[in-house]
Amino acid sequence: MDNENNMHDRIVDIAIDKEMKQSFISYAMSVITARALPDVRDGLKPVHRRILFAMNEMGLEPNKPHKKCARITGDTMGKYHPHGDLALYSTLVRMAQDFSLRYPLVDGHGNFGSIDGYDAAAQRYTEARLSKLSTEMLTDIEKNTVDFTPNYDGEFMEPTVLPSRFPNLLVNGTLGIAVGMASNILPHNLTETVNAVIRMIDNYIGTDETAGRETEISELIDIVKGPDFPTGATILGTNGIKQAFLTGRGKVLVRSEVEMEEMPNGKTRVVVTQLPYQVNKRKLIEKIAELVKDKKVDGITYLNDDSDRHGIRIVMELRRDANANVVLNNLYKHSQLQESFGINMMALVDGEPKILNLKDMLEEYLKHQKIVVTRRTQFDLDKALKRAHIVEGFLKALDHIDEIIAIIRSHREVSGESGSKAVIMERFGFTQEQADAIVEMRLRALSGLERERLEKELAELNRLIAEYREILGSEKRLLEVIRDEITVIRDKFGDERRTKIVPYEGEIEIADLIDEETNVITLTHLNYIKRLTLDTYTTQNRGGRGVVGVTTRDEDIVKDIFVASTHDDILFLTNLGKMYRKKAFQIPEAGRTAKGTAVINLLNLSAGEKVASVIPVREYDGYLLLVTKKGIVKKTNMNHFKNIRENGLIALNIREEDELLAVLRTNGEDEIFIATKNGIGIRFSETKVREVGRTATGVKGVKLSEGDIVIGAVILPKDNENKIIFVAENGYGKCTEPNEFRLQGRSGKGLKAYKVTEKTGGLIGIALVSDKDELMLVNSEGVIIRIRIADISTSGRATMGVKLINLHEGVKVISLAKIAEENKTEAEDEGETEEV
Repeated sequence: MDNENNMHDRIVDIAIDKEMKQSFISYAMSVITARALPDVRDGLKPVHRRILFAMNEMGLEPNKPHKKCARITGDTMGKYHPHGDLALYSTLVRMAQDFSLRYPLVDGHGNFGSIDGYDAAAQRYTEARLSKLSTEMLTDIEKNTVDFTPNYDGEFMEPTVLPSRFPNLLVNGTLGIAVGMASNILPHNLTETVNAVIRMIDNYIGTDETAGRETEISELIDIVKGPDFPTGATILGTNGIKQAFLTGRGKVLVRSEVEMEEMPNGKTRVVVTQLPYQVNKRKLIEKIAELVKDKKVDGITYLNDDSDRHGIRIVMELRRDANANVVLNNLYKHSQLQESFGINMMALVDGEPKILNLKDMLEEYLKHQKIVVTRRTQFDLDKALKRAHIVEGFLKALDHIDEIIAIIRSHREVSGESGSKAVIMERFGFTQEQADAIVEMRLRALSGLERERLEKELAELNRLIAEYREILGSEKRLLEVIRDEITVIRDKFGDERRTKIVPYEGEIEIADLIDEETNVITLTHLNYIKRLTLDTYTTQNRGGRGVVGVTTRDEDIVKDIFVASTHDDILFLTNLGKMYRKKAFQIPEAGRTAKGTAVINLLNLSAGEKVASVIPVREYDGYLLLVTKKGIVKKTNMNHFKNIRENGLIALNIREEDELLAVLRTNGEDEIFIATKNGIGIRFSETKVREVGRTATGVKGVKLSEGDIVIGAVILPKDNENKIIFVAENGYGKCTEPNEFRLQGRSGKGLKAYKVTEKTGGLIGIALVSDKDELMLVNSEGVIIRIRIADISTSGRATMGVKLINLHEGVKVISLAKIAEENKTEAEDEGETEEV
């Protein structure tokens, strides 16, 4: 009975809602602060920090042999992290995977899993050690740079944070799901991140007039371009990145890196070479196969994974009539070839979870480094002062060395070392520390002390002491030390970006971020396109050999060159009469000898469709006059082309066996000149061509003889300052005044405009030029030459002109483009040419 009463006395009534609330809050805070969220200072969660510290304690430096992962997890679990070994091992594995961490912190040896999602081998088989970069996380940890706390059972001490000599939180990112909150920080490029820290330091140090300037977040955004994934891929647009950097929250759209390859049988092959971050390649391929099977994606006839140790290569062969871009868009929509990533830059600041923007995060890191370097410097100063005090004692002892040795020998026999210490302290005025050092030395070493060596050591110690005191006494000097040390890390471990950031059509302000400049855009016969700066090519004398302007595929030739601003719309008109539109800056920039990008990667071209003409457009006013090879002309108001869908729109209904050749911007009352391959030219008024709708066919512009085709068309000016240049395929050409050609009616036979002979070959193109302009010619070998129009003679209608470019046997001129005076760049020495 008494036992029952005692039991009832120990029962306490508690409201369950109150107990649940209190217990859950305790649990939630434990998860938030001690498990799921990273510390803003070193970017690590406790489990990562404990593994790295345990490896450091085990001596697993990059220059030491690897050790079994089972031993590493065992040490970490037994000393610092009393949780499951499988959880510890999976964390260790992830820190070693080069597709998970942008800069791996563990150097693994053995099977550490794959991007296909296959697990790592058991920890008894794999081995690991610290990576070279992770040693920078632990540098100077033995110098009292960070606080230590007792481990879970009080037997060992563990660090509360690592020194982290580079901003690991941004560089490697993190993913953590706590209770009621989460953190998702994507990885960034080490070079860019360190450069941002350096900018903050430089702004603060400044000059006497600008010292102490606070860094604007816009400056940091200019330096840190955005996430940089270990798997590369492409980020679409910058809005999400800016939002995340400014507010701590954002969203980015990441797309696989895809190439189009033309196969010998005329089919197109889609090759995926880079995947979005954290995408399982094996499951992605299975998903694509499922989409093809379920008819959600149509056009793929072959799918295979050709990836190897050199990189990812997922190959998809398409049906001959399939539109590659349509297939890709469906894959982007239904599979992980395109993924969106939410950014939530939450981390622990002084033990509390906070959302941080880019500037906040770097400021907290810099604040941590100031503490680390200050504590390290104080440690080094204390050590140097202590040693200097001892060295001073040794130098003082040298003045009385024989007597000190005699005292130590005599007193050791009677009262031991303590007696000799007391005597020499009283006799010579040594401190306790100096006396201890003198007495503890072997007598042979004491008698062999060299004054010169000790004086050199003392001088060096005094220099270091002065330097340490300067650092501790000046924030500017402290920041300079941090800057110099982090610069060394950047130069040693920094690399180029792997992830591209490209403009996204959904962001209307992208054009505002692109510098406006004049570019040369080239298009080849096999529809490869590229953009180059105008100053790539320098002016040469007439008759030069030229420079290599493009490296083409086998049997490919350059067919079109035009000059445009990066802010211009580029209208692509195809041989089938369809029109597509891109901004000039959306055309990938390439080197002078690069072959460029397949147009099929930019436009949703259908099977057999090729780009026939391209024109730059800034304002949609006036008319478009379209001219076909069969001499058909069509005039349509530009307003019809303001809104062009991604899949293009019909600009001209093409008749059978005809193709679109040229496109002209007109005002409705211009005079048009059309030239043919056989040297015929016709001049007529645009008013004779009635305006028609977008899908109409057009009317006849010139009556062609058997076998002749139109090769070019230009708008003639009202004044006589310009002239028409004719270029023939064998390198000949001439300029002719427009008034040599009388005005005729539309659909006439025209007049003799150029004397075509076997020597000159047929005409390949015309252009309207002035003496201040220059001409760019391209031959069938891809060689480009730039010529002054003033160097080309002007002659009458029925002449063949002069030689413009020297050609090797079998080589033809295949394209020309005018460079207007305002687009010229400073030329090199006129006499210099580069032969190929």
